[in-house]
Formats: sequence, C-alpha cells, structure tokens
Amino acid sequence: MRGKIKNYIKLMRPKHYVKNVLLLIPLFFSGEVLKPRSILAAALGLAAFSLAASAIYIYNDIHDVGRDRMHEVKKNRPIASGAVSIAEAYALCAVLFVVALACNYFAAPSAVFPWVYLLLYILVNFAYSMGMKNMPIVDVAILASGFLLRVLYGSALVNVGVSTWLYLTIMMFSFYMGLSKRRNELLKQGDEGHTRKVLQFYSYHFLDINMYMCLTLTLVFYSLWTVDASTMARVGGNQLLWTVPLVIIICLKYNLIIDGNSHGDPVDVLLSDKVLIGLVVFYALVTGVLYYGATLLRMWG
Repeated sequence: MRGKIKNYIKLMRPKHYVKNVLLLIPLFFSGEVLKPRSILAAALGLAAFSLAASAIYIYNDIHDVGRDRMHEVKKNRPIASGAVSIAEAYALCAVLFVVALACNYFAAPSAVFPWVYLLLYILVNFAYSMGMKNMPIVDVAILASGFLLRVLYGSALVNVGVSTWLYLTIMMFSFYMGLSKRRNELLKQGDEGHTRKVLQFYSYHFLDINMYMCLTLTLVFYSLWTVDASTMARVGGNQLLWTVPLVIIICLKYNLIIDGNSHGDPVDVLLSDKVLIGLVVFYALVTGVLYYGATLLRMWG
C-alpha cells in the first residue's frame, strides 16, 4: 500500500508545484502580502492550481504512455513502467480535478476571472495533450502560456493588477524556457522525434537563436519595470534597478546548466543546482527588503 501511494505521489509530480510560485507574484508586488485575507486566497489558489496541474500531468502521461516507454527517462514514470494502471490514473485524475475546483471556489467564491484563468489553463493543456504539442511554435506558445496564466490567475485571486512590463518580462522568460527545453530535447533525442514528434520541425540553430532573443527581451523588460513610474512610486525610488545585475547572474547560471547535460526542463534545472536556488532565494530576499522595508520599519517604529 505504501508503495502504491508513493507511485501516486510520483505521478502527480509535486516538484513541479514550484512553478506555481508565479501565482504569488501579484500578491508580492501589490504590497498586500501582509494581509491575512489575501494570503488565504493565494494559498487556496496555489492548492487549486497545483492539483489541476497534477491532473493534467496524469492525463498527459496516460495519452503518451506509448512514447514514454521509449524515452530514456520517461520510461520510469509510474504509468509507463506499469506501477500505476490506466484505470487508477484516470480515477486519480478525476479526484484531483474535483478537489482543485473546490479549492478554487473557496479561494474566490464570488470572483469570475479566477475560474476563467483556471479553466482556460485546463482546456489549453488538454488541447496540448490531444495534439497541439505536435505543432511547431504553437507547442512552445502553450508552454509559455502556462506560466503567464499562473500570474493572471494570482492577480485575479487577490484582485490586484500587475505592471505591463512585469507581464512582458514573465512572458519572454517563459518563451525562453520553452525554447531552451525544446533545444535540449533535440540535442538529447536527435531530429527523428521518436518520443516528441514536434522535434522534427525544429533545428538547433532556430531554437538557439530565438531562445536568446527571448532572454534578451526578458532582461530589457525587467530593467524597464524597475524604473517604471508605478514601480518607483511603490518602492520610493529606483532601488530595484540594483537587482538587474543579480537577475543577469541568475540567467547566466541558468544558461550554464542547460548547456550542460540537461534535458532543459525548468524545474529540473532549478532544483538540480544549489547555487541557482541560492541566487533565486537571495533575489527574493533583496526584492522583499526593497519592497517592504519601509512598511516594516513603520510597523516596528
């Protein structure tokens, strides 16, 4: 029984919940992170999105079980290896969807847009699993949309807006991660695309050029966000400009990892390197101090 539960948890891929930290960006940069009601809504929304994402991962694994069995890494997934049956996987998928929708209801019972963004995320990813992942460019756009929808969902949950520059930053970095994932898959699997059909439409040169174009735009948009009038008004100056070199260092470290022996999955890249984790945590702490330092001083003063 313990082994079966372990396989269920593995099937849900909880390590990928780290992506859902993006839901907290609107709350963090709204200045309302100290309000209990907003924190509760964000926590329930985090649970809703995480469980919905797990259900989608399970459905995708069911749909791709044949190809996964031919992949050097994916063949060890619970469904592909036979540790979890198709019937069990469908049952778990259904339960997760129901609980996710319940969490979303309690997170924002009277709000419409959290439902819109959550259901849109589910529908888009179903479409991805059903065949859109085999369409070049569209597949990367869907991967990127998942990150952006997380931010939009988080914004709708706490009813706060996010700077246009920050949205553009997240969008471009999402495209960068999607393109770099495809590039490394191409390097690992070759252009035959035995386990991912869409790879036959891509070349290393195309993916390499465009991923770095998106990374360049990410840094440009982030820099513009730090000196945007609304950002400086919230912080009380242009102090966030000081974080630009740190963001560049984080991107350089990320690049160094994906240029190594990596499949390019963003979560695997982040969690595989303690230095990168430390840099991201340090960035969050520095940004938090710059954003909330004055507020905390007033509270303690």
